[in-house]
Amino acid sequence: MAESGQHVAREGERILVVGPSWVGDMVMAQSLFKTLKARGSGCRIGVVAPTWSRPILERMEEVDEVAGLEVGHGQFGLASRRQLAASLKGRFDRAIVLPRSWKSALVPLMARIPLRTGFTGEQRYGLLNDRRVLDKASLDQTVKRFVSLGLPREEAEAGDFAIPRPSLRLDIDNLVEQRVALGLSSRPAIGMMPGAEYGPAKQWPLDHFRELASALVREGFEVRVLGGPKDVDAGEVISDGLPHIHNLCGRTRLADAVDLLGDCRQVVTNDSGLMHVAAAVGTRVQALFGSSSPAYTPPLTDLAEIHYLDLDCSPCFERICPLGHTNCLKQLAPERVLQAVLATTP
Repeated sequence: MAESGQHVAREGERILVVGPSWVGDMVMAQSLFKTLKARGSGCRIGVVAPTWSRPILERMEEVDEVAGLEVGHGQFGLASRRQLAASLKGRFDRAIVLPRSWKSALVPLMARIPLRTGFTGEQRYGLLNDRRVLDKASLDQTVKRFVSLGLPREEAEAGDFAIPRPSLRLDIDNLVEQRVALGLSSRPAIGMMPGAEYGPAKQWPLDHFRELASALVREGFEVRVLGGPKDVDAGEVISDGLPHIHNLCGRTRLADAVDLLGDCRQVVTNDSGLMHVAAAVGTRVQALFGSSSPAYTPPLTDLAEIHYLDLDCSPCFERICPLGHTNCLKQLAPERVLQAVLATTP
């Protein structure tokens, strides 16, 4: 039998949150953690999360415990889930399940957590006992959906509630070490994030990034190209043969990227996980949107300028442009982004 959904965070409550599997979504989940802490004085928050996300969660003051789940993306991993659930039994009063998949709700059930909240989806009727119906009209942003699951049902369904903004802590000692180890200069830095894990329909052309990077160097900036191992070749296209442009893709840990982004004057980025990281460390963001919508996953900061052409064919939310041209990004000129950077850099 489902609960009434009127649960309000209480003092000292122990809450387990099953976190998402993407960098940007994990950053946005902090808005939920902040909401829970604000409403339940002294509550304790544990987060079930992929091991890669620990460096992000450790930079959130609201997270008291990280329960790493050693399961690859797309894998079921029943044994790993059982082992984790056994370690959590009797330790939490409530669980909030952010992903909408069936398997994501297994750990709270196996851990026998009394109240288990999440959106109805993928036949989760036996797994959740506080099931919410997702109203995409009122909960029109990912971050709103996350925060709503921490609110009483009536308030959540109204869709009119505060969204605390993510704020990741910086490690200044680590930043100093990274600047020396990577051979970075004293020039003011602009970060560039050419990757987008979701697919190429979200990626600004590399030639555009390179043209912009070259112009920024002429204006006296250092350019830091950041991303994972998959972005190394993209970083080379942008930086090859140009001075003061550092291809750091694949050379830094996620924790290092947090600090290096916090040290940048601005970043130019696709709609990606690192875009949300940059916003959460307080760096000004020049956000490039193509196949995705800035209304759905905007950078959660006042220090952002959105570059979006709003063509008739966008947003399509596809991984690869269904029309084969990606004009929503190709027609977004480097000169436009350059002028935006120069106009807002002290």
